[in-house]
Amino acid sequence: MLRLLAVDDELPALEELAYLLRQDVRVEQVLTASDGVAALQDMVQMIGAGERLDGVFLDIEMPGLSGLDLARLVGGFPSPPKLVFVTAHERCAVQAFELEAVDYLLKPVRAERLSEAVRRLQAAAVPVVDPGHDDVIPVELGGITRFVPQQAIWFAEAKGDYVRLHTVDGSYLVRMSLAALERRWAEAGFIRVHRSTLVSSRHVSEMRFEGGRVTLTVGTETLKVSRRHSRQVREQLVHQHRGG
Repeated sequence: MLRLLAVDDELPALEELAYLLRQDVRVEQVLTASDGVAALQDMVQMIGAGERLDGVFLDIEMPGLSGLDLARLVGGFPSPPKLVFVTAHERCAVQAFELEAVDYLLKPVRAERLSEAVRRLQAAAVPVVDPGHDDVIPVELGGITRFVPQQAIWFAEAKGDYVRLHTVDGSYLVRMSLAALERRWAEAGFIRVHRSTLVSSRHVSEMRFEGGRVTLTVGTETLKVSRRHSRQVREQLVHQHRGG
């Protein structure tokens, strides 16, 4: 799931772009900034707080700090977000791609063209994981290190600075954040169903709708899906189980 920043000094264009991005099931969050200086401040603050930013949808002609100038500054970050330029002008395309932009959109932005830009950004932002490789989490148990394979994990549950991994053989507490685990297993079929719960889609045997809420049967457990994540979870599970 992508965390994005949209930057445009024209408010109607910014609101429309943010709205379209938020409709995409691959997008977790869309932040907005109305000029280059505000965008730079937001990015510096996010980096300082250790927050992830996967991509920036960036207008070019803005007062104070242009999109191209902002892109040059962003390129100096330790782990810069990927860039997609959104502009009414074709003339800056060469400069944009020299700055390693993953796409260049012309206004007015069409939904299907924006969807393709998100696909390109996701491919560039998320490292490719070999599906034949099964990640392993080392767990310390009274002086013994047990290696818990990713494919054995039903779901992971946040517990403060720790994560509890639930499997058919029991549960294991490891010191790491749920957000870090979500990024690590983004391409392995693990989906966020609650702010404190990450589920392996391969172990979901049933999805049920009760009183407007969604619940999942995962292994032998029944888990509630938060209202915030319901739509994304339904669409992702249906898509995966159709072989899409």
